[in-house]
Amino acid sequence: MRWKKDGTFQVLMVTSRETRRWIMPKGWTMDGKKPWAAAEIEALEEAGAIGYIGQEVIGTYTYKKKLADGTSLKCEVDVYPMVVETLKRTWKERHQRKRRWFSPKSAAKRVSEPKLAKLLKSLAKKPSQQPVIREFLKAS
Repeated sequence: MRWKKDGTFQVLMVTSRETRRWIMPKGWTMDGKKPWAAAEIEALEEAGAIGYIGQEVIGTYTYKKKLADGTSLKCEVDVYPMVVETLKRTWKERHQRKRRWFSPKSAAKRVSEPKLAKLLKSLAKKPSQQPVIREFLKAS
């Protein structure tokens, strides 16, 4: 997430590698890493985003990941707030994904997961007033 100089709040989205639909950067848990630290690594790899990440979950959602063998796996995603300070020009998955800033309402219209859309819509009204984000912003 970011606040532009004019105060506009935006969220950074990336396209998935397979279906090219808009998603939030996310990944699997990593051995030896706290979940928010893994989320920070994924944001860098998938979107080239560098910034401050919170340690409290702001929401969760589920999606079905299609596996190579054609089956699908139900995955639950914890969403951590991250204030993006820099977007790298080159990053690990730059040839596999697009990235783009959206207003929360616009991002919500583009995602397939209802709970993620609901979370994004909740960010449209005074995101810094939400308890987890407010505490995160105080600490960063």
